[in-house]
Amino acid sequence: MSNLDTAKPSSDFMRFIKANVRDYALLISLLVIMVFFQITTNGTLFMPVNMTNIILQNSYIVIMALGMLLVIVAGHIDLSVGSLSGFIGGVAALLMTGTMPFVQSASLGFTLDPYTTSAFCIALGAAIGAVQGYFIAYHKIPAFIVTLAGMLVFRGLELQVLGGASVGPFPKTFQLLSSGYVPDIFTVQAFGGPFNLLALLIGTIVTLMIIYFNFKERRTQLSHGLAEEPNAIFIGRNALIAIAFIGFSFLMAQYRGLPTVLIVMFALIALFVFITTRTTFGRRIYAMGGNEKATKLSGVNTEKLTFQIFVIMGALSALAGLIFAARLNVATPKAGQGFELDVIAACFIGGAAVTGGVGKVIGAVIGAFMMGVMNNGMSILGIDIGWQFVIKGAVLMLAVFLDVYYKNKG
Repeated sequence: MSNLDTAKPSSDFMRFIKANVRDYALLISLLVIMVFFQITTNGTLFMPVNMTNIILQNSYIVIMALGMLLVIVAGHIDLSVGSLSGFIGGVAALLMTGTMPFVQSASLGFTLDPYTTSAFCIALGAAIGAVQGYFIAYHKIPAFIVTLAGMLVFRGLELQVLGGASVGPFPKTFQLLSSGYVPDIFTVQAFGGPFNLLALLIGTIVTLMIIYFNFKERRTQLSHGLAEEPNAIFIGRNALIAIAFIGFSFLMAQYRGLPTVLIVMFALIALFVFITTRTTFGRRIYAMGGNEKATKLSGVNTEKLTFQIFVIMGALSALAGLIFAARLNVATPKAGQGFELDVIAACFIGGAAVTGGVGKVIGAVIGAFMMGVMNNGMSILGIDIGWQFVIKGAVLMLAVFLDVYYKNKG
């Protein structure tokens, strides 16, 4: 074998690493942060109950980050998602409890069941997103201004609807949206207590399905000569997926199993991965974010596309508001405060470009969990809330700096 033959695989390997440095740097950063807090918290981070808490505490951020990614990729921003989620939580509280805190000694005179309430609230969130999207898409008002106005409007409406007081508790069925778990059909005692075997089985099946589709796609790429990822990286990536998913399922099985909200979140992640990578709708969003004028000249109705993106964002904000309210079992006037900052930060940390046109769903999810692990780890360590904001701000600034740096370098 000549030196040229041995040099080519090596050069291909390095070329691929350089082209995807941001994606791998993001994953490595998450692993480093998790190992760091696992050590500094004396093993508390990876305890099953704490891992469950991280999922429950960040589920609504992840869900909103899915919609925010589309918004940012399209070249816009949405500052109203936190206020909208809090407002929707307040509306749900009124409908399920029948109270009217903003009118003294008054009630609605009826109550709605959790299912009807949830459907109505998600539809309301989509309608609100449609209104904002209408002004942004068809009247060309900058999204920053429209959603900033929305942030103020819905924060005020939330305070008015709840009358400055907390409203609750909610029916048990509604609470299951955030506090429910997939029931175990087995009864197994292992590892010092009850072991949810179903959670481990589900995790293993999902892992095998992901790896199967990865290998299927790999074969298709090889048959058409389109495979760019070196074999070593492909095998290593799938091995890491198997370790992460099965390991996580094993931890969940030692506590109460898989939370209901995790199933909802995973289904939405899979849906948005499909939308952004396999559909014309998703490809058009990236094209519009890269160059809106060229996309419009190619025959794409960019106004309609922008409108649809904000409808999706409104619906996901509403769902996140319902999950947050269900988790607290009460709607509070301060619900949703600061959520928009965590959601936007998750997308930018996850690799979304400030200028639009670039970003991946998995990156946004990793960014959200990176913020969540940092919040959880710093809270366990007792770090002052002020310093927590400083650290998160520094991480966000670093992520945006690296995005701009690599874009200019490329």
